[in-house]
Amino acid sequence: MPKSRIRKKADYTPPPAKQTTNLKLTSSSWVAPVMLALFLIGLAWIVVFYVTDGQLPVKELGNWNIVVGFGFIAAGFGVSTQWK
Repeated sequence: MPKSRIRKKADYTPPPAKQTTNLKLTSSSWVAPVMLALFLIGLAWIVVFYVTDGQLPVKELGNWNIVVGFGFIAAGFGVSTQWK
């Protein structure tokens, strides 16, 4: 029976190195201050409403003042999505 040829394997050559690109991971300078301001305004709105027994910030809104406070806080979370 004839003997099979031994194949010579090619030397391993690693794949070419990937070129790295610098990504801009900085957020705008307005994002953090606006986010924190919205959080604090919402918190202050709710605290003032409870401390003044519903007389402030807007008496006509009644318990809807809580919704307004949480609206500011939700807007703060919306702005926080822009922070990198």
